[in-house]
Amino acid sequence: MDEEHLHDELRVFKDRSFFQLKLRSFFTVYLLLALSFLLITVLFAVSISKVSAVSSQLHKVHLEQKTNYSSTDYLLFPCGPGSREWEYFDKKCYYFSLGRTTWHKAKAACEEMHSHLAIIDSYAKQSFVMFRTRNERFWIGLTDENSEGEWEWIDGTDYKSTFTFWKEGEPNDSSNEDCAHLWGLGQWNDVYCSYECYYICEKPVPA
Repeated sequence: MDEEHLHDELRVFKDRSFFQLKLRSFFTVYLLLALSFLLITVLFAVSISKVSAVSSQLHKVHLEQKTNYSSTDYLLFPCGPGSREWEYFDKKCYYFSLGRTTWHKAKAACEEMHSHLAIIDSYAKQSFVMFRTRNERFWIGLTDENSEGEWEWIDGTDYKSTFTFWKEGEPNDSSNEDCAHLWGLGQWNDVYCSYECYYICEKPVPA
């Protein structure tokens, strides 16, 4: 009996030791899993924070690029990378329309683009627009609507003391011809303002 009792106690002791070992193993596994989960959570939070910071920085850079172009961009496009349809000449930018309209509508169209109908006050500028217009008719910012025979540049440039390039015999004010355009070989002609032709807008080079 004593021997059998001893065997039983030994078996119970072994069973308890095995159970305790299993508990320790499970505890170790759960502890490792908990630590792993905590580490993953921390890494995930750090990653999200870094992604958010990078995204914010990229957004800031993108906004700066939209408003502050590089010097290379301005060398290639002096009138601004966002205004590539404008042409540069002598510190001014010029837009040559692709469609025809009346003088007043042309004036309004230029104003919508923060510009005005072209002022031709030098032979150099005349040569530039003359070459560019290729014998088509283009409105310029010259009119005598306010006072017949008193021609005025719409930006206030003094007409009487500046360059002119009228076609021979013009302006003749035939049929209330109060607006000027380029025609023929780029010479100026007066015509009624409701006539439809192309137009040239002018504005300063962006600061």
